[in-house]
Amino acid sequence: MSVNVNRSVADQFYRYKMPRLIAKVEGKGNGIKTVIVNMTDVAKALSRPPTYPTKFFGCELGAQTQFDAKNDRFIVNGSHEANKLQDMLDIFIRKFVLCPECDNPETDLHINPKKQTIGNSCKACGYRGMLDTRHKLCTFILKNPPAENEPGSVKEKKEKKNRKKDKENGSGSGEAGNHNDIDAPNAVDGDDDDDEDWAEETTEEAQRRRMEEISAHAKNLTLSEDMEKTLEERVNIFYNFVKQKREDGAVDAADKEILAEAERLDVTAMGPLILSELLFDENIRDQIKKYKRHFLRFCVNNKKAQKYLLGGFECLVKLHQAQLLPRVPVILKDLYDADLVEEDVILSWAEKVSKKYVSKELAKEIHAKAAPFIKWLKEAEEESEGSEKEEAEDEHVEVVYDSSARELKVENVKPDKPDEEEDYFDIDAI
Repeated sequence: MSVNVNRSVADQFYRYKMPRLIAKVEGKGNGIKTVIVNMTDVAKALSRPPTYPTKFFGCELGAQTQFDAKNDRFIVNGSHEANKLQDMLDIFIRKFVLCPECDNPETDLHINPKKQTIGNSCKACGYRGMLDTRHKLCTFILKNPPAENEPGSVKEKKEKKNRKKDKENGSGSGEAGNHNDIDAPNAVDGDDDDDEDWAEETTEEAQRRRMEEISAHAKNLTLSEDMEKTLEERVNIFYNFVKQKREDGAVDAADKEILAEAERLDVTAMGPLILSELLFDENIRDQIKKYKRHFLRFCVNNKKAQKYLLGGFECLVKLHQAQLLPRVPVILKDLYDADLVEEDVILSWAEKVSKKYVSKELAKEIHAKAAPFIKWLKEAEEESEGSEKEEAEDEHVEVVYDSSARELKVENVKPDKPDEEEDYFDIDAI
């Protein structure tokens, strides 16, 4: 049974069709796997190598994939239903097959191994642009380009050879002067080489626009490479990014960029630990106010980030022990008042002395110095609970003004009895 390539189109006469995915589960236990029986036919309908959608499934499911092109076996580890894979195929088609302009699947991918870019061109509407390379599949595509796009491939050599012959034939006839009407096609043939760059406009504005587009996408190319690195390497990349912003004097207004870089490297929770090292010193109280916005972007509704901030604070006390150790309770209150650390996170931190960031001896000193603040925090919590009871009692307290008295009196008023208990009286008897 065939389905529309773009399944959001309900037209039964839609010209672009593909076979419905057929998945077969094989094996048991740890060796269970899903074989996509007709992946070759599906990929042919999409004009993409069958390894691309198979690898895409692996990236989305977090599973390993296996390719055996000779035997037409394309495997995704684990047990997966055909309907689930079909829905994922729709995402693949949207990202890597359909044209962004006309939604037609008549597109080709253009791989540039030197610049590590992936271009996309549409034969239907003429659209030419760059793919968003943030998906992990793009790394696989760059390493395994389509055979027809590889430099020096048989198809490319044939096309160049044919163009060369056409040029020679055209120039020979022009020199003989027998067919002057061939001069116009010669000019068109000469432009064939320019088509390889698939750049229609040659104005300065068009070139500048293309360069900006390429630069923007080239920045995203590092995502897939960086995400393959270890956590320590990614933290170091983020550290150097923030450090460079500080050295350039651009850190004050770069809170959004800093958060975006942390999210790109998947180190958002550890962000406050890095920021506290680079943005705080012995003048931390003033700096909390100055960089409050930077830390809030990480710490709001993120208790893990708040714990890392307290860890960064401990590291800072270690560096400036003489200046900051006596001021530990005041600084903790500043962090609390700035909404950078929530009450339950602080109380949880106070319950256990950890040597994760500093020595156990120093950690004990920090907790001892923080004791007055922790006590105040607990008492404030108890008072808030007690105030709720007082509010309930205050409902029966009334302020009475007596003209003969110089001061206001406060009297306890008992709730009125229900009207049913009042004596009945006749209004006509008044």
